[in-house]
Amino acid sequence: MPASSNHHPRGFLTTIERLGNKLPDPIMIFVWLIAILMIFSQIGAWLGWSASLAYSGKEAPQWGELADGVLTYRATSLFNEDNIGRLLTEMPKTMAGFAPLGTVLTIVLGAAVAEKSGLFSALIRGSLRNAPRVIMTPMVALIGMVSHHASDAAYVVFIPLAAILYAAVGRHPLVGLAAAFAAVSGGYAGNITPGQIDVLLFGFTQEAARIVEPGWTMNPAGNWWFILAIVGLFTPIIWFVTDKIIEPRLGTWGSKPDEDMQAELAKAGLTPDERKGLRYAGLAALCVVALFLVVTLTPGYTPLIDEGKEGAAQMQPFYTALIAGFFLLFVSTGIAFGAGVGTVKGGEDALRMMQEGIRAMAPYIVFIFFAAHFVAMFNWSRLGPIIAINGATVLRDLGLSAPFLLVSVLLLSSVLDLFIGSASAKWSALAPVVVPMFMLLGISPEMTTAAYRMGDSYTNIMTPLMSYFPLILGFCRRWDKEFGVGSLLALMLPFALCFMVSGIGLTIFWVALDWPLGPGATVHYVSPLEKLP
Repeated sequence: MPASSNHHPRGFLTTIERLGNKLPDPIMIFVWLIAILMIFSQIGAWLGWSASLAYSGKEAPQWGELADGVLTYRATSLFNEDNIGRLLTEMPKTMAGFAPLGTVLTIVLGAAVAEKSGLFSALIRGSLRNAPRVIMTPMVALIGMVSHHASDAAYVVFIPLAAILYAAVGRHPLVGLAAAFAAVSGGYAGNITPGQIDVLLFGFTQEAARIVEPGWTMNPAGNWWFILAIVGLFTPIIWFVTDKIIEPRLGTWGSKPDEDMQAELAKAGLTPDERKGLRYAGLAALCVVALFLVVTLTPGYTPLIDEGKEGAAQMQPFYTALIAGFFLLFVSTGIAFGAGVGTVKGGEDALRMMQEGIRAMAPYIVFIFFAAHFVAMFNWSRLGPIIAINGATVLRDLGLSAPFLLVSVLLLSSVLDLFIGSASAKWSALAPVVVPMFMLLGISPEMTTAAYRMGDSYTNIMTPLMSYFPLILGFCRRWDKEFGVGSLLALMLPFALCFMVSGIGLTIFWVALDWPLGPGATVHYVSPLEKLP
């Protein structure tokens, strides 16, 4: 039964929900997309679709052809011998190489131990159950956006925990899930400090900027003030939409979709064994933190610091290692807590919990197989950079002002995000076109990157093709067995619309006031052509 008695009120969002529920399962969407992609790749090869741009590098990027300073991409049929051979011989490699897969499975292995041992339930009942309801949503929003430093672990851990937290205080769990999903995915452009995504995106920006200025060096903190402003802007939006739109629509929380969790939440307090287990878990957590401090700060022994780089770029290994850090944290604290309460009596118990966690991920693993092949085949066809280059050329020919050009990139990014979830994949195709083009038009690489990441952010929560969409849908169905694709789209639509309007406004506002985007990063750029006599 649905979690709420008035789960289906009439209105625009209900219409969206009804139409969206007619969409096929996300797995079948990718099956159809692969078929359509193969057809279009053949048409493109027959018609000679291509795109070119000036390129100063010595070696062509993957899938490009470099001749006389011109980088060219030509549509390639996915039916040709090379691509069919690659499809069949590299099928295991294609799936195993899909970035989100390893992250999800690694985190799940650790989180399963922490959950099955009872640690998560004890933490919620012991501390979060009495959290003030009035500030619960802004807390979730802020933590969600900060959690980007933990890479994709936020999807696997933080979002379901937010749902449990809301249920623990008597609020609808899908309200907490929606707020967390909006912060983690829709607010992907915001954060308190620069992190892994900044280094990743500015790496592509640097290579693109050197097409115009060979000595241009990236500043990983080049969007710091901008992403901080996004946190300040999106937090009250999430608060308002969650408490004033989403929660009234879902209604009161009164059903029992998960008997095990309901039994856990029914416990009034912590037992003496649970308190002892939490003390053990706290000591285990301190040991993991100490381990990371040792391998990060020990003079002469810093495997998590890249000494060959400067500034925030030095921290790239540390950010990458956070996935392993979360795994160790969850496993060690889960085992320690289980030892205290008796749910973990040996290594066999911990292994059984890991197996149960992976077993629950079976639908997601099936989805990954098809999603990984669609992304890989899109690259093999060369249609991605062809679309990006030709689309950017159209924008250039329109002769728009700087704010409108940046909004165009923002909107192009958001449209592409509906089909290609990876921020780095899209930026690797767009950056070589829009960054040098906008530099010649007087717009800095940092500002172009900021506009791109804003557009790449808010549509994450509105596409079933996003890598983690089926995972979020699975979390929803834990609480409402009838929850469908359209239900989730309707739940997140108010967030996406508010983020889009405010994000566009912030971008225009920033350019108009010519505010710095970060330390040493300005909105405008003086083109080398303008320096010539």
